[in-house]
Amino acid sequence: MKKWIYGIILLLVVGVLTACGGNETTSKKSSDSKETASEVKKIKIGATAGPYSDMVTKAVKPGLEEKGYEVEVVEFSDYIQPNKALDNGDIQANLFQHTIYLNKFSKENNMELTALIAVPTAPMGIYSNKVKSFDDLKEGATVAIPNDPTNAARAFNILKDQGLVSLDPNADPLTISEKDIKDNKKKLKFLPIEAGQLPRSVDSADLAAVPGNFALAAKMDLLDAIALENMLDQYRNVAAVKTANKDDQLAQDIKAVIESEEFEKVIDEQFKGFGKPAWMKTN
Repeated sequence: MKKWIYGIILLLVVGVLTACGGNETTSKKSSDSKETASEVKKIKIGATAGPYSDMVTKAVKPGLEEKGYEVEVVEFSDYIQPNKALDNGDIQANLFQHTIYLNKFSKENNMELTALIAVPTAPMGIYSNKVKSFDDLKEGATVAIPNDPTNAARAFNILKDQGLVSLDPNADPLTISEKDIKDNKKKLKFLPIEAGQLPRSVDSADLAAVPGNFALAAKMDLLDAIALENMLDQYRNVAAVKTANKDDQLAQDIKAVIESEEFEKVIDEQFKGFGKPAWMKTN
């Protein structure tokens, strides 16, 4: 009889211990799952300091936080580190560059990075402290333009749109240079200058073609330009991710936030003068 009683007690003890162990295992799995989910929701988005870090902070971050993300905005002071950080996984997305730069940088540095969607971008503008309109320009007036081929092409396209020059119709608008000018009615003289120095040239040249990001960095008002660029979408900044992650939930959520009415409302209120991409104009 005693053996039976001891046997029953032993079975009960083993059962209780097994149940406890199972609960601990289940609890640990549940805890691990929650930790993993928490890690997935913590993200970092890189942007260059200035208008685009402001755009992420004011127009993108709030929407992602509503979707359950914890967002840290990482600011960079150059155009190289944001893509390196994205490629090595230090950040999960960035917003600071246009498609042409992204594709070129990715190819030259053997990176697989992909543009998700174009965003409103500060356009290049033609500024002057000497004339108030193009009609006031005298023959032989000087025009300061960026000394890099990509931005120089943008400057010549603005001058073409304003009727100051005519260009070879067969030339690629993305690579247009001074040699593609067919008619220069006012015999404008072009002064290639490093893009970051162009805001200073407004005082010395008759006209200065200043890229939007440098104009804003110099505290210039985009709406003070005599003319703003009718920007090609290839020159608009994009939100970018690693190509391997372009279909992930985060990528979909970033795209959804940028396509939202709330995003466009912030742009209209706080980023005046920024040119909108084609997809936004047709919505």
